[in-house]
Amino acid sequence: MAVRDRFRLVGRETDCHIFEGDGTRPIPEENVRVLYEPGPVAFPPEIAAWRREIEEKQKRLEAAGQPHAWNNARFALTGIVISRTHTREEPVASLSLCDADYYDFMATSHNLDRVRSNGLTLRQEYLEQNDPVDAPPFMTCSFGVNVAVETGRDRKMILSFRSAHVDGPNRRRWNSSANEGIAYEHDLPKDGSPMSLHAVARRALKEELAVQSTDTVDLELLGFGLDLRNHQWAAFFRAVLDDLSEDDLRDRWSKGVDDKWEHEKHEFVDASPESLLGFIADEPAAAWTPCAPALFHLALVRAAVRARAGDSAARLDVEAAERAVMRSRV
Repeated sequence: MAVRDRFRLVGRETDCHIFEGDGTRPIPEENVRVLYEPGPVAFPPEIAAWRREIEEKQKRLEAAGQPHAWNNARFALTGIVISRTHTREEPVASLSLCDADYYDFMATSHNLDRVRSNGLTLRQEYLEQNDPVDAPPFMTCSFGVNVAVETGRDRKMILSFRSAHVDGPNRRRWNSSANEGIAYEHDLPKDGSPMSLHAVARRALKEELAVQSTDTVDLELLGFGLDLRNHQWAAFFRAVLDDLSEDDLRDRWSKGVDDKWEHEKHEFVDASPESLLGFIADEPAAAWTPCAPALFHLALVRAAVRARAGDSAARLDVEAAERAVMRSRV
């Protein structure tokens, strides 16, 4: 069994495994291939029974006028392959998806530690006794896009604190600036063209931060990560809002945001490595989602590399800032 290493930052080990990317170079949009094969994800009989329990419960809650989970159509990840181009050795990502829905996601993600008839939990059987990267599709009924957003006019990074009203284990934690799961209705093009992770990232910016299609956005895909605690895959993006500042966004948000309810608050932190890493270090480890620190670190590295005209050794500048932050907090 492969043991997947866990991302470490400011002296802490997280539950995030960086599967691809170190922040020094992006994955070009044309090198991302999303392959979709229609057809529902298949469950073992016992897990299928758990899903039916969830569906019946949510229907009862809805009928009673109580808070309930909306069963939107989404996708299960059947495979992820990272390769390189033949000449320049640029990264290439190929994702394979089939059909799933939110109740499918709940059946596994909310029951990772539920003991099955074989005496094992899903976590033990598929994530600990076997390589979690190779877990079967029914274990991965959601794929998320996470974006680290920097304002261009005043160079501040946006950190979002998830609301207590969102479903799942990451409520009331610091998270990426914006995030969205790939959804059937929103992200599967009606003309039959392939899905685009970059388009999902742009949708996340609009729905959670009110960044419009006419705003100038410098958007780069930096890599992929796996939340080893909750078994959720994520694409890591960096976005720079060239013409917007903190004041611009807060003024816009005051007038309404599509999914304003998903976050309790936003913190704008100076985008320098010392300031951002200091903020991460000063908040308790338990206050962070598993993959948010890794995402922001990759964004810092990418900014440093671009500031030094593409020199990948600039990642060492971020490491130096991390050491300085740790020394100052001893």
